[in-house]
Amino acid sequence: MPLESALRLTEILLALTFVQQGLEHMRRPAAERLLLGLRLVLALLLLGGFYTQWICLALVVLALCILHRFQGPYNGGSDRIGLLTLCCLTLAHFLPNQELKEYAFGYLALQLVLSYFVSGWVKIVNREWRQGTALRDVFLFSTYPVSERTRGWVNHPKLLWVMSWAVMLFEIFFPLSLVSHVSLYIGLAIAALFHLANALLFGLNRFFWAWLAAYPSIIWFQARFFDGVLG
Repeated sequence: MPLESALRLTEILLALTFVQQGLEHMRRPAAERLLLGLRLVLALLLLGGFYTQWICLALVVLALCILHRFQGPYNGGSDRIGLLTLCCLTLAHFLPNQELKEYAFGYLALQLVLSYFVSGWVKIVNREWRQGTALRDVFLFSTYPVSERTRGWVNHPKLLWVMSWAVMLFEIFFPLSLVSHVSLYIGLAIAALFHLANALLFGLNRFFWAWLAAYPSIIWFQARFFDGVLG
């Protein structure tokens, strides 16, 4: 995937992320509606491809205002990856030469790989995760909008054990997906399904679009750097 195509696809997916968040805040207090409503308008312009580099810069400035308003990332991890993607995208637009643009966009790809690997490592060194009890507690005591039927999975410890190890092994071995185009697309498909499952089970819908917005960077990165090394 050429860098220009990867950047444009990132713009589209990131715009969808911000559109979703903006629509969620239409019934919030006036100050929040103003900030998120303005980001919604900018996201729609980004989606349409209007002056994208300046729209990205405006979104960065607005993101700083939102961070100040909420005293940090409003929604934790999804806001952090969204801001990282936005900053790397903006740098890739404004840096003066191709090499620096590639460094900025490649940094996003490396951070995406680390986000999965580190998450898997933190889980696998945790005894509760290895035993499946951590996931049981997530289903049993989670404040997220989990259905009673889903909470009933706590009565199936073997299922939770399998689910725990499936998540941990996928996350910790995700970097190996970079060895080929096929393995990367399989890895990203599994990752997307994982985020979709979290959205359906726990209502973590923001994570789905926020992480998908960073996927073009790793597709470009694999083709740009790994094909030559492994070929």
